[in-house]
Amino acid sequence: MSIVAAVISFAIVINVAAFGLFWHDKRAARSGRRRISERTLLTVALLGGSPGAMTARHIFRHKTRKEPFRTRLAVIIVFQVALAAIGTLVLQ
Repeated sequence: MSIVAAVISFAIVINVAAFGLFWHDKRAARSGRRRISERTLLTVALLGGSPGAMTARHIFRHKTRKEPFRTRLAVIIVFQVALAAIGTLVLQ
């Protein structure tokens, strides 16, 4: 497997995982069951699952007004975009 295929595979898996964790946490919140920690949700986003996390937040309307979670997720996304931009410049 090439490095590009491995990175794409990882991105798919981590984003599906992020989406699934947000879905599970929303269901747990509604039914009063044990929740997934914000630390876990943010860690998965930091590892590359921020698109899946943001998609799930929008679809499930979950953690959309919760502070400081919302700000921390935004900082993660800004960091990832900056890192991608720097990586693009370096690879040119």
